Amino acid sequence: MPQTYQQYLKEHHEQHLKELFDFLQIPSVSSLSEHQTDVRKAAEWLKAELGKTGLEHTAVMETKGNPVVYGDWLHADGRPTVLIYGHYDVQPVDPLNLWKSDPFKPEIRDGKIFARGVSDDKGQVFMHIKAIEALMETEGELPVNIKVLFEGEEEIGSPNLAPFAEAHQELLKADLIVVSDTGMPELGKPTICYGLRGLCGLEIHVKGASSDLHSGEYGGGVQNAATALVELLASFHGQDGRVLVEGFYDKVEASTPEEKEAFAKQAAYESQIQAQLGVPVLFGEKGYSYAERTSVRPTLEINGLQSGFTGEGLKTVLPSEAFAKVTCRLVPNQDPYEILSLVKKHIEAHAPKGVTVSVTEFDKGYPYVTPRKHPAIQLCGKAYEKVYGVPVTYTRGGGSIPIVAEFDRILKIPVVLMGFALSSENAHAPNEHFHLENFDKGIQTICTYWNELKTLPLS
Repeated sequence: MPQTYQQYLKEHHEQHLKELFDFLQIPSVSSLSEHQTDVRKAAEWLKAELGKTGLEHTAVMETKGNPVVYGDWLHADGRPTVLIYGHYDVQPVDPLNLWKSDPFKPEIRDGKIFARGVSDDKGQVFMHIKAIEALMETEGELPVNIKVLFEGEEEIGSPNLAPFAEAHQELLKADLIVVSDTGMPELGKPTICYGLRGLCGLEIHVKGASSDLHSGEYGGGVQNAATALVELLASFHGQDGRVLVEGFYDKVEASTPEEKEAFAKQAAYESQIQAQLGVPVLFGEKGYSYAERTSVRPTLEINGLQSGFTGEGLKTVLPSEAFAKVTCRLVPNQDPYEILSLVKKHIEAHAPKGVTVSVTEFDKGYPYVTPRKHPAIQLCGKAYEKVYGVPVTYTRGGGSIPIVAEFDRILKIPVVLMGFALSSENAHAPNEHFHLENFDKGIQTICTYWNELKTLPLS
């Protein structure tokens, strides 16, 4: 009897971990120029691995920034074509002193792999490669047509991927896109994220006097830039957590009864989340659960503040400048450009006297939702349930992957967010890790999903 892909994965488990470790050791930090050669090294490593699986037309393709890696296998006549997206770049490791092991020397502890990028997103990218390998080695072919597209700029906002997709629409033509860059709430509870929030960001600069002033001589007579900024920031929210920017909620849709029912089931986890975060109480927009506030409701958050003297001891000055970084998470029908315009109008209307306020815009990304009853979503749920042995949960994610909405706009095909990471795995933080259980079950789930997709109606 021919070997099954399950048997193959079990027999080659240790070899696959060794190969993953090789990938994780490449410090492909896209935001730091000193790692530019490492980013390219990671791309070349991926190309070589894709070629070993039997994929064809493998290539490192240039963009105006870091390259993308492509490969395909297109011999499943009459069956769907799946475009797999992921990224091989990673976040910086700072603060290094908080890591318990070298971030680029992977270690296994307590059933987890510790390394930068193992959860976001190298581990999940690698799982797709091993799924291809397992099926090709045991069945000699794939159940569906496969195209892969891995980029090296996701952690810096994917500035060059949308233009690449625009220029290569025929190359990337498919029936659906699978993205493994999301996760599940805890081990053993598979979750399909069928929507993501959009994003827009800005920096507020408050300028007072021409220089810092002595607080004894000038205090009470000159506007304090830090005080002015605090006053301005306080105007963004009411005491009930609602955003007070005029028009902010005008286009927000109410949750469906089905979504409301799903959110109600998640209420049981709120005390667990509160304990995990170490906060005395959960807080947010009045009238909505924690699950709703963090997925289907828009937000405006202050991400950073800077002003005056922050060193040891006391320096009695009136700061001449103050800065704040602010981002909004957006839900369907909210346009990031429109929301930024509304926020800027609010800032202009609430700017305190005695200072000059200016705004610098940052990243913008649109929200995205694939209807949860779409056949591609439902077949994915079926695959999870076959491997994990429990019902799958459907949810909308609170984070943003701006390129997903761009894929929807450019390629006009559904996106399935098929993630295996946990929110507790410290992505972007020290001691990032990935559970071995999800590594093993995840590859099996991917193989199972591709077999399920044989029945997907062609677009």
